[in-house]
Amino acid sequence: MATPVIMPRQGQSVESCILTEWKVNVGDQVAEGDVLAVIETDKASFDLESTASGTVLALFWEADDDVPVLANVAAIGNEGEDIDEFRPEGQGSAPAPAAAAPAPVATEAAPQPSGAPAAPAPAPVQSGGSFQASAGVSPRARRLAHKHGIDPETLPGSGPEGRVIERDVEAAISGRPRLSATAKARSLSGDFETPARGTGLAGMVRSQDLKVPGSVEGAEVTPVKGIRKVIAERMIQSLHTTAQLTLHASFELSKAQAYRKERLDAGQSKVSLNDVIAHAIVKSLAEHPQLNAHFLGDRIATFEKVHLGVAVDTPKGLLVPVVRDASEMSIEKISAEVKNLAGACREGTISPDNLSGGSFTLTNLGMLGVETFTPVLNAPEVAILGVGGIVLKPKRTESGEVEYVDTLPLSLTIDHQAVDGAPAARFLQSLVERLENNPGA
Repeated sequence: MATPVIMPRQGQSVESCILTEWKVNVGDQVAEGDVLAVIETDKASFDLESTASGTVLALFWEADDDVPVLANVAAIGNEGEDIDEFRPEGQGSAPAPAAAAPAPVATEAAPQPSGAPAAPAPAPVQSGGSFQASAGVSPRARRLAHKHGIDPETLPGSGPEGRVIERDVEAAISGRPRLSATAKARSLSGDFETPARGTGLAGMVRSQDLKVPGSVEGAEVTPVKGIRKVIAERMIQSLHTTAQLTLHASFELSKAQAYRKERLDAGQSKVSLNDVIAHAIVKSLAEHPQLNAHFLGDRIATFEKVHLGVAVDTPKGLLVPVVRDASEMSIEKISAEVKNLAGACREGTISPDNLSGGSFTLTNLGMLGVETFTPVLNAPEVAILGVGGIVLKPKRTESGEVEYVDTLPLSLTIDHQAVDGAPAARFLQSLVERLENNPGA
């Protein structure tokens, strides 16, 4: 008996997955556990494994389809088995071509009752032919278009009711370059576009001059899909739906660096500057809870605990895992949790449930040499902190002399709909003071 393979639920917050690539074709033999496809949630990638052994009888979706969780994606069984019961709604098989209708037989029209509208005359049936026209293209126009490698269905028509006629094709030909025989044959497939001028004699278009639709000369064009598409949509949505304001500050690194060294000298676990900043954020948000919130249009949800999102650069793009209940953790625990989540993101094993629910986000580009930048809000969060690279700055000492010290730039972006500039500045001031005077406390 045939067995359906369903789209698994990758976490409680996931409602659908993108089927990015099939690894099998209909008719292939598979064993239980074999990889059938690659699927993506909004931020993580997984293998879809077969739950049965047998022949692949059907693939119900195409690559790049957004498939609901628990929907049937394929059917495995023995050849010849009926799989229609497993076919998802709206994914029906292609209908069989309709049989040619017989020509209507002329009959005497039945008399119409007085005052009733006349019955419409039956539509005439066109006779067959090697270039039988569709409703919108005349036979002569179609012959001429095929001769010159033009798709007549794409031309504007000047005939009755917008029908494409011969003069419309001639007008298109006059603005096109000559095609070689091979180029003309390939262009008829509809899979290529013809450039305005080719590399052949007198601008003739040769086969190698034909372009894939949407291509750009001198560039490799790839479709925007999967995680990249989701990131693009979320970033533009964030900028369209929030009033973003960024405040900049910096803190002197002396105490933070000394704190890290003291830990190592005492035999404690190593923590990074990013861990020190994350811990300080959590402590500062306890004093400024209005930044630990979501803006929901007509409501502001202020969280009791801090669920800290930490941006991670991965081969698939930017991911933001969430350290839940970070306000209940020590700096050692925060450091360990960030390392575990970041590793899972880079390996592609992160659970989608760990990529949502943040109340404040930390992003760091300092290790890439960026001094300052304007981070984009991870809406509906009302604040995100960006960390830049170490900058040497002059500082006036108590004796009045000037010395140079290492500083770290901080950039705080807020949603001005939910938070005013002054409260945001006070949070940033509190954070800087903590990092400069009492890091790790």
